[in-house]
Amino acid sequence: MGYIQEIRETWNNRDDSPELKAIWHQRLIDWRKGEAVVRVDHPVRLDRARSVGFKAKEGYIVVRVRLPRGGRLRKKFKGGRKPTKMRRKLILDMSYQTVAERRANKRYLNCEVLNSYFLAQDGKHYWYEVILVDRVQVSKYPGMEWLADDSNKGRIYRGLTMSARKTRGLTRKGKGAEKLRPSRRSNWLRRGKQKYVFATKRH
Repeated sequence: MGYIQEIRETWNNRDDSPELKAIWHQRLIDWRKGEAVVRVDHPVRLDRARSVGFKAKEGYIVVRVRLPRGGRLRKKFKGGRKPTKMRRKLILDMSYQTVAERRANKRYLNCEVLNSYFLAQDGKHYWYEVILVDRVQVSKYPGMEWLADDSNKGRIYRGLTMSARKTRGLTRKGKGAEKLRPSRRSNWLRRGKQKYVFATKRH
């Protein structure tokens, strides 16, 4: 058994051991007292970090992000007449993981988001670890030359990370996913334009 597999099994069975459970509980208490976006020296879940592209090389950094749990609400209305169907619920079309990636990239503007993964949760917060890379440094490594292409700038803001691709439905292929590519909006515009052209030709 390799050390990565041992780390994975220890993580999955951490609630079975009272000692590990106490250590994890104390860790969450410390994280609540800290800042929302914190750079860490080493990933907590090394097995998960390696699976999403992390390597112990120059140019790779790990950031832990804390998010409040609960429904997304707009700012509180301060007055005026409102329709009876007015509501404060905010539909973001983004998962908590995507929000965490954006907040990490906002703190480290000179880096690109490579990937992220779930870390922990309690009654009030979610925690995610985000893998950020320096494009200039990491693009020199074998297999990472694609980072030097300008089409990969601002990946998180254009829905190119794995969590954003899941939200956009791009993990599906084949039957039932015809309207998802290149994106739902561009597909809708293309189909709407065709209908408009056909309607004008009939008249």
